[in-house]
Amino acid sequence: MNIPQTIIDELISQARRDAPEETCGYLLGVSTDEGDSVTENYWMENIDHSSEHFSFAPKDQFAALKYARSKGLKILANWHSHPASPSRPSQEDLRLANDPTIRYAILSLHEGIHLNSFKILGGEIVDKEVHL
Repeated sequence: MNIPQTIIDELISQARRDAPEETCGYLLGVSTDEGDSVTENYWMENIDHSSEHFSFAPKDQFAALKYARSKGLKILANWHSHPASPSRPSQEDLRLANDPTIRYAILSLHEGIHLNSFKILGGEIVDKEVHL
């Protein structure tokens, strides 16, 4: 999945602004024969307001899907920040990753800034991409 630097910068700004709570959203874009390309970050409220986990507001999820469809975009990834832990899925992240068609991206602010995305199937990581 290709994530332009402008989108990565937006994710970093959002994560720093919302820290120490986790922040979250969808990465929207297009799929081609060459792969997936992110064109937009769609911020969603972390209704848990927690530094250790997140939940999307259902109204934001429906709005994101409606917006993506109206623009001819796909939801390519679910993303969230880890303000104080590495860019890897927690046990909870693995358990809740139930959409096999998207990637799960984690932006860590812990010991530098790191952005990785994962394909997760059946609670197991089957692929990892390093973006930053």
